[in-house]
Amino acid sequence: MPKPEHGARRAAITLSSSEIPATKQDLGKAGVIGHDAFLEALPEAFLVWGPSLAYLARQVSQRWHMIPPVFILVRPQMGENIGAAARAMLNFGLERMRIVGPRDGWPNPKAVAMASGAARLLDHAGLFADLPGAIADCDFVFATTARGRELVKEVVTPERAMEMARAMGAEGKKVGVLFGPERAGLENDDIVRANAIVTVPVNPDFPSLNLGQCVMLLGYEWQRQGSEAPASVMELARTEFASREDVDRLADHFEERLDAAGFFFPETKAKGMKANLRNMWGRLGLTRAEVQTFHGMLRQIAWTLKNRKDQSP
Repeated sequence: MPKPEHGARRAAITLSSSEIPATKQDLGKAGVIGHDAFLEALPEAFLVWGPSLAYLARQVSQRWHMIPPVFILVRPQMGENIGAAARAMLNFGLERMRIVGPRDGWPNPKAVAMASGAARLLDHAGLFADLPGAIADCDFVFATTARGRELVKEVVTPERAMEMARAMGAEGKKVGVLFGPERAGLENDDIVRANAIVTVPVNPDFPSLNLGQCVMLLGYEWQRQGSEAPASVMELARTEFASREDVDRLADHFEERLDAAGFFFPETKAKGMKANLRNMWGRLGLTRAEVQTFHGMLRQIAWTLKNRKDQSP
């Protein structure tokens, strides 16, 4: 009999306290929740505050109904690799692991040691004697492999596989992802049970990936596609970008000092040189702190040159 897996976690939603309330009954009427179990889990006095009940409905419904994929390790050989896979899964919010016929038995203390904080995932991993039992409740199964197979199967990238998994999971379907043993990967007898193959575009002269690495690639794609994090963020370190006025004042300061030093020569080119400098200042995206630093540098240079001139015989 398979060991029961860890149940789905409820997602906490934080909203502004200045917005309109909706009771548990309102959420049910609005179609937010289709599961009586979820409604029963909420206290009667529970209040949700939201600017748009429809928006809240979509958010709660999506989080509640989404079924993350289950990662299935088929005949893993080393406990360390099972632990590394668990750690990679938890890094990206995946907690449903199944293990089929581990070579060194189960539980495995080496797996726990390698999991480094993700041992709870191993505690709730499903243990199966064979692959058919491990995928019996799955609606769709991916098989990961780096080698070409003489099988008629759709072959997808990790990105596409997790895109498909999210779409199916949102519809309440259960998706499994198979990972083969370290020595030779999945056998054809395993792959024929899958709906599609996942292949990572790696160096064809050295395509072998460690089990933990392969799990991490798929886990990363799962998390990335569900994240709203921007691709690029400027860390301002307790400051803010300089305003247009700040930059213009800095340009004026530079022009003043450079003009006094005779930099804008010949005079016929001065206008173009100043325009190029102002274009540079505007393109740099300076912070207020950086603008102040430049002002300080210019003042210090001017003060030092003046003192030297005054002290000269």
